[in-house]
Amino acid sequence: MLFNSLTFAFFLPTVFLLYWFVFQRDLKIQNIFVIAASYVFYGWWDWRFLILIIFTSFCSWGCGLLMQRFDSSSRSFINISNIVLNLGILGIFKYYNFFIESFLSAFVSVGIHFQPSTLKIILPVGISFYTFQALSYSIDVYKKRIEPTKDIIAFFAFISFFPLLVAGPIERARNLLPQFCQKRVFDYEKATDGMRQILWGLFKKTVIADNCATYVNYVFENYQNQTGSTLLCGAIFFAFQIYCDFSGYSDIAIGTGRLFGISAMRNFNFPYFARDIAEFWRRWHISLTTWFRDYVYIPLGGSRVSKLKIIRNTLAIFLLSGLWHGANSTFLAWGLFHATLFLPFILLGKNRKYTDTIAEGKLLPSLREVFQIIFTFLLVSIGWVFFRAENIEQAILYLQGIFDMSFFSVPKIRRFSHFELVKICLVIMFAMEWLQRNKQHGLDIARINPWLRRIIYTLMIFSIIFYTGENEQFIYFQF
Repeated sequence: MLFNSLTFAFFLPTVFLLYWFVFQRDLKIQNIFVIAASYVFYGWWDWRFLILIIFTSFCSWGCGLLMQRFDSSSRSFINISNIVLNLGILGIFKYYNFFIESFLSAFVSVGIHFQPSTLKIILPVGISFYTFQALSYSIDVYKKRIEPTKDIIAFFAFISFFPLLVAGPIERARNLLPQFCQKRVFDYEKATDGMRQILWGLFKKTVIADNCATYVNYVFENYQNQTGSTLLCGAIFFAFQIYCDFSGYSDIAIGTGRLFGISAMRNFNFPYFARDIAEFWRRWHISLTTWFRDYVYIPLGGSRVSKLKIIRNTLAIFLLSGLWHGANSTFLAWGLFHATLFLPFILLGKNRKYTDTIAEGKLLPSLREVFQIIFTFLLVSIGWVFFRAENIEQAILYLQGIFDMSFFSVPKIRRFSHFELVKICLVIMFAMEWLQRNKQHGLDIARINPWLRRIIYTLMIFSIIFYTGENEQFIYFQF
């Protein structure tokens, strides 16, 4: 079930009314309803997906209880078994064919030809997200950061909560699970802000991302016949598309959670205002980057080891991040590209140079900050070419095409529907995000003039109704 569908437009208010007006009095019954609604939401794509999420939830919950009963060596075995089991399931469904094809290519390169069998399976939507969420629970129980819960209903609600289920944020049990173990009380202010965040996410997704997709798809599908300037525009508009698509989903998910009295972690902190690559990665897909930091980078020694091991640790998290996105060498190349950009900062100890709000207390950034933002954005946009390309060869040819003499020609934009509107909407979006850069989202405008708020809401709703692009699935559903 898509957030930007009529089905969800009926599903959400129905669940909301039942949640607060029918099932509120009994916490356990309310959590059972959350699970049922979440399974309807998730099973809408394919009911068979439910078998995996139920199995993952039960295994992680059971392993948590088992670790409480045994000594350290047995706890370690149980934790490792759960990690292997969950990653094994993820690997089979997401990476089996990729590794088989890579294995086959290696033999073909030395003249050996054979045809191994491959699995014709459907990749379950959101499997990477809920698998990592379940793993964080069992690892935290093993590390004794949290106590295992005996409440299987609350745990299943924690894993399956429908706003976060398909594309995150990837929550930690220490934040989300306790919220299902205590009675929720309706908070009008939280709910209205949630509605604003949902509207902001829908605006970014349907009006900006989906309209940008029309142009991006055309350019990438016909990159061999495009000028350098057109290819650069295609890369830049994909940067806009993927940001508005994914952060739009996160805004809708977090805002929807707030309607139900659930607070989820922030997933984006205006990343295109970053002044260097290190700051970009503290602002982009925060739930995933902090997951790799907490469960991979720090256990490997983090930055408190030799320079050689720092390089190893940094390469590990970026390559794993690339691999997490999918079974394609382009994602590994994207991860390696960012690792190469990030390494100098961490080796020189400058990876936390910018932790403040840019131009705090000022209306406009300095000239130096403007150049830093533009330079960082262009580097990130180059990386997105690898992310968007179908294979490494296409990515390389695409980048070569950008740096052609035709770079100085006028870009072709005639196939971009609603181009003028999208330009205006992009300016409005970044202007609002700039003004709200110390807030939780771009439409966090509760304190401005009520009439101005109503005008903004009306214009956004109007644009969503009349200028929505082609109904594109959220990009991160494939991960």
